[in-house]
Amino acid sequence: MKCNVGKTEQIVRIIVGTIIILLGLAFKSWWGLIGLLGIATGLLRYCPVSAILGISTCEVRDKN
Repeated sequence: MKCNVGKTEQIVRIIVGTIIILLGLAFKSWWGLIGLLGIATGLLRYCPVSAILGISTCEVRDKN
């Protein structure tokens, strides 16, 4: 898997995923499980939807 999630987006995905899980627990809703997707894509730094759409926020490294 090629990285397509940058550092800033990674942090945002993990934070938002955690908030969604906590809201799901607070409201006793199964919708909170959606937060796991954000955390997983943040930790793996790969998002299949972004790959399909051709979107990448990863930093490009110079080959110098």
